[in-house]
Amino acid sequence: MNLHSSSVYDCSILRLDKIHNRAGNITVVTGEETLPFPIKRIYYLYDIPGGEERGGHAHRGLHQLIVAVSGSFEVMLDDGKNKKIVRLNRPDFGLIVVPGIWRELFEFSSGSVCLVLASEVYTEADYIRDHEEFKTLKG
Repeated sequence: MNLHSSSVYDCSILRLDKIHNRAGNITVVTGEETLPFPIKRIYYLYDIPGGEERGGHAHRGLHQLIVAVSGSFEVMLDDGKNKKIVRLNRPDFGLIVVPGIWRELFEFSSGSVCLVLASEVYTEADYIRDHEEFKTLKG
């Protein structure tokens, strides 16, 4: 998928396997068996103050799976022409975000934790942090 042709409609909800027993649930993500990309970086956001937003950027080549492992939040996806808002509130569902999509995370509930599985290690050159530049690149 390339930066110019990606659309919010290429981003999708992925149902993750949930194994339930009386001692509690477990969800396992097994690299490329579960995801359409390799996992090269894992990070999570937490202790986000009320009213704060995260994201506010796009990636040139990075794929992500975003999961609300606790609590809830919303993700606004923007491809330069279309926008879509997705509410994440279950730890067994994740949002796959493809390259070339601007994302903003907001409306974090108290105690929420956002887990992100990324296809690449951190590289500043992969980020597009200016929305006007993003719109120009998307053409």
